[in-house]
Amino acid sequence: MNLESEILKEHSKRQTLKIARWVGSDRKRFAELMELFLRGEHRVTQRAAWIVSHCADAHPKLIDPWLRPMLKKMREPGVHDAVPRNVVHILQFVEIPRALMGEIAADCFGFLNDVHTPIAVKAFSMTVLARIAEREPGLKQELELVIRQLLPYGGGAIQARGKQVLRELNKI
Repeated sequence: MNLESEILKEHSKRQTLKIARWVGSDRKRFAELMELFLRGEHRVTQRAAWIVSHCADAHPKLIDPWLRPMLKKMREPGVHDAVPRNVVHILQFVEIPRALMGEIAADCFGFLNDVHTPIAVKAFSMTVLARIAEREPGLKQELELVIRQLLPYGGGAIQARGKQVLRELNKI
């Protein structure tokens, strides 16, 4: 399969799932996908982000060596919203190495405090921060404060996720 041409062929869930199934748990194919995600042109990166997310859902261990480059890509100026949305989505479900917890927490707090951050990224960020707070309880109070500040102004998704995360934080 010519991965880049398949990515550009069609932007649909059907095509995304087809490519994710082709990648499967194959590290070499996943590396090829990641190279396109990290270094492809804007449209390729945007579409590859969704495929990477599906691959990570099915095979989370594939992500481990790529976490740092994914974080770097997510921080690039002008990157398509699909990149941070899918990277933060993945972070909800993978084991975050202790060495990356501080910078991931800073990224997620930054997303929560930025009025321009898409709702999905904010919701995912709350969950990532709650998972980090389980291992670093000192973060709990700051996260609770930020969520409580967001709730009155957030839409349904922010309110639902915020309340869920607050309940989880009370168990810590």
